[in-house]
Amino acid sequence: MDASDPVTVDTVLAPVDGSVESATASEYAVAVADRYDASVHTLYVLGRGVVRGMDAGTVDESDIAESTQDFLEDIGQLAADSDVQFSRSVTHGFSQIQKTRHPGSAVLDAADEIGADFIVLPRESVTDSDADILEKAAEYVLAYASQPVLSV
Repeated sequence: MDASDPVTVDTVLAPVDGSVESATASEYAVAVADRYDASVHTLYVLGRGVVRGMDAGTVDESDIAESTQDFLEDIGQLAADSDVQFSRSVTHGFSQIQKTRHPGSAVLDAADEIGADFIVLPRESVTDSDADILEKAAEYVLAYASQPVLSV
C-alpha cells in the first residue's frame, strides 16, 4: 500500500469495558464504520476483579451478564441509528492460568480473529475503577497492532 491507495475499512473493532470513556470510543467507532461503509464489532473486556470474582464464585455471573448485555445493547442501538452493521462478543481481559493474557493481548487476539482492519479504543479514564481496564491496554495495542488504531 502506498500513499496513493485509498484507505479501505471493512471491520472496526471497538473494545469496551463499561466505562463512559469506552462508550465515547464506541461512538467514534460507529462514525468510522459509517464513513467507510464498514461494520462494527464491539468486544466487551471483563476486568481483573470481575474475572477473579467469577472464578471464586463471589461475583454473580448473571449480574455481570445483565450489565454487559445492557451496555452492548446501547452500542447496538447507536450502530442501528447510523445504519451500521453490528456484532459483539465478550472476553476475559485476564486469566488466572495464562499469565500472558491481559487486556491488550485480548484486544489484539480478537482483532485477528474477526479480521478487523481498524481499532478504536479509549486511552485514558477520568475515573479510577476496575471497569476502566482498557486504558491499561491502549499503550500495548498502539505499540503492537498491525491495524490502524484510533485512541480517544
